[in-house]
Amino acid sequence: MIVGFDSPLPPSRTGVADYAGALLAALRRRGNVEVNPAHAGVWLYHLGNNQLHRAIYRRALARPGVVVLHDAVLQHFFLGSLTEQEYVDAFVYNYGEWHRGTALELWRGRASSALSERYYAYAMLRQIAEVSNAIIVHNPAAARIVRKHAPDAHVVEIPHLFAPPVPISAAEVLSFRQALHLSAHHFVFGVFGYLRESKRIMNILRSFDAIHRALPYTALLLAGEFVSSDLERAVEPFLRRSGILRMGHLPERDFWIAAGAVDACINVRYPAAGETSGIAVRMMGIGKPVMVTDSEETVRYPETACFRIAPGIAEKASLTEYGILAASLPQTTREIGARGARHIRSSHELDRVADEYWQTLCAHGR
Repeated sequence: MIVGFDSPLPPSRTGVADYAGALLAALRRRGNVEVNPAHAGVWLYHLGNNQLHRAIYRRALARPGVVVLHDAVLQHFFLGSLTEQEYVDAFVYNYGEWHRGTALELWRGRASSALSERYYAYAMLRQIAEVSNAIIVHNPAAARIVRKHAPDAHVVEIPHLFAPPVPISAAEVLSFRQALHLSAHHFVFGVFGYLRESKRIMNILRSFDAIHRALPYTALLLAGEFVSSDLERAVEPFLRRSGILRMGHLPERDFWIAAGAVDACINVRYPAAGETSGIAVRMMGIGKPVMVTDSEETVRYPETACFRIAPGIAEKASLTEYGILAASLPQTTREIGARGARHIRSSHELDRVADEYWQTLCAHGR
């Protein structure tokens, strides 16, 4: 049986491409897997909110197979890929004719879609979930959202994979910190990946301001590209403040060096889109303590293996409290990181995840 593999792949600068590259190599150790062949016994489609998935989405509808949802809310994908009439028609298909007015309101107010909770309430998954042979998700929130849109869909929860990096030397990490004028005594928080409103960048910066005033030996590394020019402009005054370090997109090896150089990672989401953060999995996998939003998306992480940040109005205070705690008790913080690593390297181990994918593909192949 040939497995058709349809996904963005490296060198595309997306987390899905990195994920797909690691998964592709692991699946090829189990059987015949080809990227976009003319014919296949079963297809595996990777879908997310990035417009790189536009053609993949169309192919997944035309030639159904197994779909892995990297984002369980495709609302923003449709806002960026459809015309007004196409969007309204798709919305009505998902939620009924009586919601046509809601669709028009959402379309016309789409400039606020990045942070408005209203948009995240409409995942628009019905069509892809109904036609696909199976839907793979990474957490219970995503599974619930799919079943809400298509009760008869075959949903399979498979943990997000962790592929260990090529080892980074202590000398490289030390050199990285020294280049940023960070001593061994600094406690460094890191934020990585594409920077968007739902990653709570403004609240992170505001909470770090309070953390840094209380503990001047702290620093915050903000590494990644801004998705929104409005957010970039809003953040700019904070970047001149004490303790803030700014970097753009980091190539793969540079990312792992930077990951090794920070003492904790901040990876919060609100509103949530049913996604499992690949960066959170990567950071936990190498033993870095991670602050995650306390939500259904993160419920599979053991309580003692991460810092759980309250969502919504309590978020800033929660970030500040746990940030001060993490920097004040570094040994305890490292122990949390070690527990996170044990969980990830067990439940999210690449070969274990690939086996679950392979079983699902074989069950739906011909």
